[in-house]
Amino acid sequence: MLVLTAVGALGGLTLVLASLLVFAQRKLRVEEDPRIDDVEEMLPHANCGACGLPGCRPFAEALVRGEVLPGKCTVSSEAGRFAIAAYLGVDVGAEEKRVARLACAGGANVARHRARYHGESSCLAAAQVAGGGKGCFWGCLGLGDCEVVCDFDAITMNRHGLPVVDEVKCTACGDCVEVCPKDLFSLQPISRRLWVACKSLEAGDELLADCEVACTACGRCAVDAPGLITMRNNLPVVDYGRDHATRMPIQRCPTGAIVWLDPIAGPVKGPAARKILRQGALPLAPT
Repeated sequence: MLVLTAVGALGGLTLVLASLLVFAQRKLRVEEDPRIDDVEEMLPHANCGACGLPGCRPFAEALVRGEVLPGKCTVSSEAGRFAIAAYLGVDVGAEEKRVARLACAGGANVARHRARYHGESSCLAAAQVAGGGKGCFWGCLGLGDCEVVCDFDAITMNRHGLPVVDEVKCTACGDCVEVCPKDLFSLQPISRRLWVACKSLEAGDELLADCEVACTACGRCAVDAPGLITMRNNLPVVDYGRDHATRMPIQRCPTGAIVWLDPIAGPVKGPAARKILRQGALPLAPT
């Protein structure tokens, strides 16, 4: 008898709770704007986060609510952005595309190792062992963690073990920024072509024994472009708030540590930079 009473009580409680849930669902349900599905379908489905939102669905919701404009999606094509703007009856808006930039040019043909790393083929793992064994503590370890995490095939390792970013494919998702143990990647507006391809905080020509393309903090670039370039912690810093569409600062750089990033030719060094002809890897530095 007690068992039947308990079963009956539980059954009654279940029925009451189910009824309350149905009532709440009907009363509290928020009707979703059907335009969200349409707008989401018009987006590139990259879910890259370049717009500042966690994916295309949240971005579509923000678009329909009028919180952002279609131009915020720099991954979409121009035609795609205009189509969304026309559908919603809003302006397209303008947002400059951002891409990942690498602050290092020390591939195996110009930068030495002081020790050979043997272990898991990962920059993160290598960095845990005395910084990875590279002569320049700040230099790229070249094991390709950034290439592995890039879901958009925007990063490839060149023959010298240095990451190369495809500006067309890059969505500025930031995965390479997060995975690099040396903090060499950053997301930059694509118009920033004047670039310091070094992160070493040391100074002097002695650095060239470990990396032939290191910034030696000579300061020539700052002298040639006063105001635009200043030296901080032995590195040139570009004031991108000024007009930086000039190659003047690269002209006298003796190592090519400051370059012009041409969208077709790639990193362009000034005429004073020593030419690097070596194709093979540098031998291990003497101990």
